[in-house]
Amino acid sequence: MTRSQVKTDTDVQLEDAGNGGSKVYRFSGDWRSVSIHTVMPQLDQLASKGGTASEVDLSAVTAMDTAGAWVVRRFLTKIGDAKLTSDNPRYLELLGALPEELPEPKEDKKKTASIFSRFFVAIGKSVVSAWEDTVAAMFILGSAVRGAQLKLGRHSGLSPAAIVNQIDRMGVQAVPIILLMSFLIGAIIAQQGAFQLRYFGAELFVVDLVGILQLREIGVLLTAIMIAGRSGSAITAEIGSMKMREEIDALKVMGLSPIGVLVFPRLVALTVALPLLTIIANFAALTGAAVVTWSYSGITFATFLARLQEAVDFSSVLAGMIKAPFMALIIGVVAAVEGLKVGGSAESLGKHVTQSVVKSIFVVILVDGLFAIFYASIDF
Repeated sequence: MTRSQVKTDTDVQLEDAGNGGSKVYRFSGDWRSVSIHTVMPQLDQLASKGGTASEVDLSAVTAMDTAGAWVVRRFLTKIGDAKLTSDNPRYLELLGALPEELPEPKEDKKKTASIFSRFFVAIGKSVVSAWEDTVAAMFILGSAVRGAQLKLGRHSGLSPAAIVNQIDRMGVQAVPIILLMSFLIGAIIAQQGAFQLRYFGAELFVVDLVGILQLREIGVLLTAIMIAGRSGSAITAEIGSMKMREEIDALKVMGLSPIGVLVFPRLVALTVALPLLTIIANFAALTGAAVVTWSYSGITFATFLARLQEAVDFSSVLAGMIKAPFMALIIGVVAAVEGLKVGGSAESLGKHVTQSVVKSIFVVILVDGLFAIFYASIDF
């Protein structure tokens, strides 16, 4: 009999079975991470001797953790097939649950893409993302109308109280900032216009400039941008936080349409509030322009109103007001799309709130440009 052992609590003994050179390895002692380091060199030495291993006996092992099991498993892999025996079935289960060897880490060998490839990959991703957002927006718009059920009653999806509450939050509470912003914008346009037209002795035409520009373009555009930053971000944050807390899933379990319950009231509120805010913004801007022209150029209020009546017709007012409902729907739908894309982290919420504001403002300006082209083509 040949015996090799380590003089510690953790012990390995090699015995010749006498059957054609087969061997029996007897493990004993504490096979945990605190003690196995003393026997690992001995295991490597035993494994290197070769021969046919018929049995690995773990009956004398008093304790074993995952680290010890990995050492035994590695030894079994080196000596080849052997019968594994133990009085404690838990050790056999632990060894059986381990793979024969740890997977080798794969090296990340990514090719460095060319500038040409990186440029068009970014464009492709942007196009695909834009298409996915468009499909999601159409789905939300359709689901909002269908899920609302458009009927009054106790069990309907349309809640007048929710709509009124959203109109108050998005419309009434936004009046002060809209008034201040529009008053200052009208005053600045009037001052700069009067300053430039003074060289030509045509300061009176600053009324035409402010009236047409404010009523057709600036009024509805700046109001929509302000609402996108104020109310659009709030919609995304509210829906996104509900998505994080799984409240939207709870609505689905209750048999309610999340789009009809959450998105539809906000879309209706925006569609009502934005045109009204645009009217308020137009009055505030014209008031600011009238004050500046009176103090800067000496144009009286009566003269300002008379010139404004000559310069601005009903089509100028209508051209701006037609855009308001479309911009309101764009802001609401984009905000809802980004809110429903929020993941489970605060970082995701902040990211999609930012994207909501940026995308809303971009699409609003794009739509305003398309309206300008359309109006020019029909001479409106």
